[in-house]
Amino acid sequence: MPDSARTFDGSTVLLTGVGADGQVGQAVARAFAEQGASLLLVDRAAEHVDARVRELTDDGFRAAGYPCDLTDGAAVKSVVARIREQHGDAIQALVHMAGGFAMSGPVAESTDDVWNRQIAINLTTAFTAARAVLPMLRAGKGAIVFFASEAVLPGSTGARTSAYAVAKSGVVALMRAIAAEERPNGIRANAVAPSSIRTATNVRDMGDKVKYVEREEVADVVLFLCSARASAISGLVVPIA
Repeated sequence: MPDSARTFDGSTVLLTGVGADGQVGQAVARAFAEQGASLLLVDRAAEHVDARVRELTDDGFRAAGYPCDLTDGAAVKSVVARIREQHGDAIQALVHMAGGFAMSGPVAESTDDVWNRQIAINLTTAFTAARAVLPMLRAGKGAIVFFASEAVLPGSTGARTSAYAVAKSGVVALMRAIAAEERPNGIRANAVAPSSIRTATNVRDMGDKVKYVEREEVADVVLFLCSARASAISGLVVPIA
């Protein structure tokens, strides 16, 4: 594809939860890079950030990494201040992939630890990341894509996964609030709700006979929602199955 046809030439995109090898963040980062974006990669694990940056820059793409615990609001504000100093005041997209899944069991038998952990890594991280970068998104008239889950879709009961389902439902509520509040500022916000994605972790835990969504299919939807082609779409939850 010639450079002139790349969707995100001249754009700066911030990705959270870039993840280890074989995770969805790796595929999303690669897809944005191939479409010309300059990437700012954030993950709690420094080794994940370093690995993603190294594999992208080795292939000639533009990427910079920032380790950060996104459950810590003060740490998030600090790292975003550093990003602004080094990369300017505007970004064109935030894709928030940080999070994680755990079974919580029946509500009557679930623990505070599982509940608090699921809320922290899925919902609190979405809030701290979005809050910190909204000024940059306003400057760039940017788009946000949050990762929800099929657990938020009609027909899902949340049985035995209530902590995760509640956290992801909160992500959707946060997305809709931002979509409404930031529309006058030129910001769009949407969420994807994938079923099980073929990641290294899921294949390890659930085997290879599950009906998976491919990582590249998820990346395609995310890129579309961040692109000018989706300029009329905001406040939407997009199932991917």
